Amino acid sequence: MVREVGLVEFVATLAGRPQTLLLDVREPWELDIARLPGALHIPMAAIPARLAELDRDRDIVVLCRSGGRSLNVAHFLEAQGFPSVANLTGGILAWGRDVDPSLATY
Repeated sequence: MVREVGLVEFVATLAGRPQTLLLDVREPWELDIARLPGALHIPMAAIPARLAELDRDRDIVVLCRSGGRSLNVAHFLEAQGFPSVANLTGGILAWGRDVDPSLATY
């Protein structure tokens, strides 16, 4: 079962850890509006072809606009044998609302 990670937990405990990878699965046009520094961007549709770019030894937290696409990707990664995958609840919308209000919304 995919773990849901809230923003408070992510910012307080996971964001600063080198073993944590923030995987942004939004489309390139969405990154033009709002992006988080340090996140690895692989659009959702490209994930199957680019699995080799993901380190199975890292904790992966998946991000999208609101949490739906990222949850699907997290389930997919888990099914592919990635041992530590979580979904960032609320996505970039929650990040902009609760962490960094300077992020543009769409």
